Amino acid sequence: MLVGLVGTSHSPLMGVNHPAPEVEAAVENEFQRARNFIAACDPELVVVFAPDHYNGVFYDMMPPFCVGQQASAVGDYGTQSGPLNVPADLSRALVEHVLHSGVDVAMSERMHVDHGFSQPLQILFGDIAAMPTIPVFINSVAVPLGPASRARQLGHVMGSFLEELDQRVLLVGSGGLSHDPPVPELATAPPAIAERLIAGRNPTAEERAAREKKVLRTGRELAAGTASIAPLNPDWDADFLALLAENRLSDIDTWSNEWCVDQAGHSSHEVRTWIAAYAALASRGTYEVTSSFYRAVPEWIAGFSVTTAIPAR
Repeated sequence: MLVGLVGTSHSPLMGVNHPAPEVEAAVENEFQRARNFIAACDPELVVVFAPDHYNGVFYDMMPPFCVGQQASAVGDYGTQSGPLNVPADLSRALVEHVLHSGVDVAMSERMHVDHGFSQPLQILFGDIAAMPTIPVFINSVAVPLGPASRARQLGHVMGSFLEELDQRVLLVGSGGLSHDPPVPELATAPPAIAERLIAGRNPTAEERAAREKKVLRTGRELAAGTASIAPLNPDWDADFLALLAENRLSDIDTWSNEWCVDQAGHSSHEVRTWIAAYAALASRGTYEVTSSFYRAVPEWIAGFSVTTAIPAR
């Protein structure tokens, strides 16, 4: 039985690049609100929809969607590493349901996940293995991408399965809204970087530190107004949050990938994780957004939001 949803942005720059103290305090207040919401929902199972940032999934085999039967966090940007607590039999049953419902999804017996998964689990539950968790990877970075409507369809069929479980299920959608971090593209990358995008699962400590230093510097440049990446777009973010609040998920079927990039940056496709989560919650009817927080935080290269929602029964 679906009991609730938390939609949350993530950023590896949280706790490293510091915005104004009142912004950090406001974000922490919303995370505490979300933790209180979760406590009231008292979930027995968590399903997390999240992207990857070329830390766990690469072009050697890039699925649009993948469900982990087992999963381990890589520990990038100082996040927690180690295994997630995945109920394998239930995860396999979910995959079978999705496939029989006409949506193609991959499965992994050895999924590697990065901060997109581990950060919200740490923040909301204190530990990445604190709750039985099914991880659902949604490609939001590696082109070519299918239409955003496919994420909605995935969420819808997953929700129909989860709603029938004799367990209380909490959905988590983890992704930034408008943002355009310095992520290389395979088509234009020099050979060494292209190889990393294809098969870069085990970088050296020096390689990982150099990548993370670049993102850190870019966040500071964006806050200072000197970055070459696209700015955040609070208007686009507000429209997206309104779409969610008004149960207008089908509106995203008209989106083009090019429009999203033009309006909100290359990594705005991470909202697909929110779309899938909200579509799962709406699989049996409408829902009610019970809280919605937003700040544009250039220091974190993120249109940053935290929302909670419950099914309208």
